[in-house]
Amino acid sequence: MAFRKFLPLFDRVLVERLMAETVTKGGIMLPEKSQGKVLQATVVAVGPGAVNQKGNVTPVSVKVGEKVLLPEYGGTKVTLEDKEYFLFRDGDILGKYVE
Repeated sequence: MAFRKFLPLFDRVLVERLMAETVTKGGIMLPEKSQGKVLQATVVAVGPGAVNQKGNVTPVSVKVGEKVLLPEYGGTKVTLEDKEYFLFRDGDILGKYVE
């Protein structure tokens, strides 16, 4: 719940990456080096949005709790109470999963 004390500014989105699979469907344990980088995350906090040239606020396109697809590289690592989160711009998020 440390992320409740952190509010992203402008069009920033704070996400928590999903954990990498450590066991295959067949039950084989995967070493850390062979695990792929997890590109899925859950949104935990969003900023109010970006301000355009006219002074209007453009809202962020994702909401707290949604699952999103992240780019392979980028984002800023943020550590809050020994837990890792990542900060991305709204425009850097590739898409969101619809349930």
